[in-house]
Amino acid sequence: MISAMPETSAGGTVDEATLTVDELSTRVGMTVRTLRFYAGRGLIPPPIRRGRVGYYGPEHIARLDLVRELQAHGFTLSAIEGYLDRIPPNATPQDIALHRTLLTPWMRDLPETLNRTALVRRTGRELSDDDIEMLVALGVVEPTPDEDVFQVATAHLSLGVELLDLDLPVDAVLAAGRIFTEHGRAIAEELTEVFRTKVWPHYRDSGGPPEHIQQLVERFKPVTIQGLVLAYERAVGETQRDTIRRTQSKRR
Repeated sequence: MISAMPETSAGGTVDEATLTVDELSTRVGMTVRTLRFYAGRGLIPPPIRRGRVGYYGPEHIARLDLVRELQAHGFTLSAIEGYLDRIPPNATPQDIALHRTLLTPWMRDLPETLNRTALVRRTGRELSDDDIEMLVALGVVEPTPDEDVFQVATAHLSLGVELLDLDLPVDAVLAAGRIFTEHGRAIAEELTEVFRTKVWPHYRDSGGPPEHIQQLVERFKPVTIQGLVLAYERAVGETQRDTIRRTQSKRR
């Protein structure tokens, strides 16, 4: 007589699945009703059945963590479904953790909502309408539909205040901003492709736990940013030398 094998979820094993739906609810901080709703929408795979009881494991936790991260980024439920549809059914918790890591904001602090009074208090100086316009041009402050209420990149606010003292023309700042946006987007797209095709497979194949992989990926961010700053500094130096050489050639 051959005994029936227990039902398994995609990518999961019987040994890994140890949580009941109530235990999973406590583990991820979601209600049982929400978990069952997500399961019905296909956001997580079916549980592993042992008799009448379904059990959940690391893959379910990883996918639910990813759902929460996508929600924090403003994804609708339909958009979340579309995102998860592109993840292979046999993806490991490590694979899913890498997806979540890619969604982590690269800015040190998320924008903070401040009214004008709070913004003045943060900067430690009075702000004219022209000052506000300059901070908007610098990308440090972003207007909202509410009058005198702004989304503020507080991590860059002190730099924005220093630039106010330089008395730069607004049109020059806007022109520079367009250059940074255009080339920054191109650099981001190319580096993302490098990460997807070279960095991601390396970390995935290392077999480390999701937490370790996430730490490695987080370290990739400042190294990338520093590399960009270094390349820019070198490019400026080379441009200055080229300008001097052309000026000397004209004088001869």
